[in-house]
Amino acid sequence: MNGPPAEDAAHASATRPRPRRAGIRRTGRAPDGGIVAASRAAAMAALVALIGALPWLSGNDPALTILRATSAEREATPEVLDAIRERLGLGVGPLGSIAHWLGGLLHGDLGTSWISGKPVGSGALEALTVSLTLMGASLAVAVVVAAALVAPTLRDGLTGVRRSRGGAAAAALTSLPEYLLAPVLLLALSVYAGWLPPYGWGEPAQIVLPALALGLPAGGLLGGLLADAVGAVFAERWVTSWVTAGISGMRLATAVLRRALAPLTGQIALVVVGLTGGAVAVEQVFAIPGLGRALLGAATAQDVPALQAGVLMLLALALVAGGAAALGRRLLLGGAAGAGGIASAPPTHRRTRGARIVAVMGALALVVVVAAGAGRDPYAVVADRLAPPTWALPLGADALGRDVLARVSHGAMATAASALAVTAVCAVIGLVVGLAPRAATGPVEVANAAPPVLAGLIVAAVTGPSAPGAAVAVASVAWAPLAAHTAALIQEVRERPDVVIAPVLGEGHGRILLTRVLPAVVPVLARHAALRLPGIALALAGLGFLGLGAQAPQPEWGLVLAEALPYIERAPWAVATPAAALVLLSVTAVAASRSRR
Repeated sequence: MNGPPAEDAAHASATRPRPRRAGIRRTGRAPDGGIVAASRAAAMAALVALIGALPWLSGNDPALTILRATSAEREATPEVLDAIRERLGLGVGPLGSIAHWLGGLLHGDLGTSWISGKPVGSGALEALTVSLTLMGASLAVAVVVAAALVAPTLRDGLTGVRRSRGGAAAAALTSLPEYLLAPVLLLALSVYAGWLPPYGWGEPAQIVLPALALGLPAGGLLGGLLADAVGAVFAERWVTSWVTAGISGMRLATAVLRRALAPLTGQIALVVVGLTGGAVAVEQVFAIPGLGRALLGAATAQDVPALQAGVLMLLALALVAGGAAALGRRLLLGGAAGAGGIASAPPTHRRTRGARIVAVMGALALVVVVAAGAGRDPYAVVADRLAPPTWALPLGADALGRDVLARVSHGAMATAASALAVTAVCAVIGLVVGLAPRAATGPVEVANAAPPVLAGLIVAAVTGPSAPGAAVAVASVAWAPLAAHTAALIQEVRERPDVVIAPVLGEGHGRILLTRVLPAVVPVLARHAALRLPGIALALAGLGFLGLGAQAPQPEWGLVLAEALPYIERAPWAVATPAAALVLLSVTAVAASRSRR
């Protein structure tokens, strides 16, 4: 007899002895709540200390930095610099300034801006309010997009069709960079069509374009993950039992969605925080006075009190979102949570011919692009500025008259190799950290609350802008979603009946982990990492776009986009080529991951 659904299994399991959950030792350990609280406190303290030490880590004199930001024409004499240090308490070093800030925080004082001399609390709160409003509108767009992407998979399951979808639409949407999507939407819907205002904040119409720029990629990510989860749930045995009992239609769809959403609540929380703290480029393009833009300005000017206030608010948002995600998961699972009533899917053998074809065709297209431009010089001026495509220049010329095909081709290998390396590192970190979900709660929330651009600013301040520095910056935050997903998956696997009963059968913790937990988690994590690959490539390109990664004249995709965006109306081919390459890379990666099922 197939296992009962999650809701029914809870009652059945409540009447039998409950063996100790596999892989969790409680003897001599603090309660779960204490571990999570300690993790969050330690992670927050470490991040605040890092941000507070930024001026000293950079090797630059903070007093000189402040002087240049506030009064560039004033001579930097020792007396002037000493006066600045005395006024702002910089003479006591980073530990002393951090302690001073924490003492004020206990009294509700977030500090005084080093640049403007005004309290930073009110300004940070106003910026957070703007970002939360934008986040709400963007999340609404993301929900609509995710629903459209999951609908075909849900329909296939309800009609009994089993097919493996390549996820091309989700990958394409996920691969759309906000810093490219924002100006394209502005150009199409504002400049050309005249339907919406191009800049500003305060009117309802002004929120549409930035919400689309943020919501479309987020919807692609959530839709891809949810579609994958829905397909896996339909393969679980309890679904067959329900269908045999005549339960179908809306009731079955609701149960499947509840089961599929449960392990993704953490991902939804991470997206919510990411939409708030990671909207720097969109807020810059549309001149929105949000928190992401304020953080970028504060980090660039080394205004530590303003930076600390913004990061603290992002951390508070992450804590609230994380708590809401945990509550949402328990509500979705009901009594099955912790009762050993989570049903497992049997081995499935799905046709993957279509995914293999897409993966092969995508890889061949990338190889063709690289091969076509490998023999061309990406640095030489070979044509007039913004020359259109010709037989000699198949993709036209950029603003300096350089061959676009050559620059995209030579930048492809570097961008793809960096993205693959960072993705692999993040997957390994996510898997290792996910094995201790409660202890990792704080670092995961902190890493997700810090957008890649903020990590890029910190790394660039210490080592200077460079391609390796950009890779380190992205890797330092991009592991968080994978760790959160791993933790949710491991928790669900440990609640399966066969895993709960395994210790009673004499299986040790190591054997359970290697033979039952990891085989169920690693394939799902690998597919998630493949879906994250375009986002990581885009994050690397985004840092290059902002001048924090590879530097000119290197033919890096982010630089190619940055150089071409001002001329998007006159030379769309210069923008379309690197953007299309990123979309192609993402679709190929996701299709390749699906072809291995």
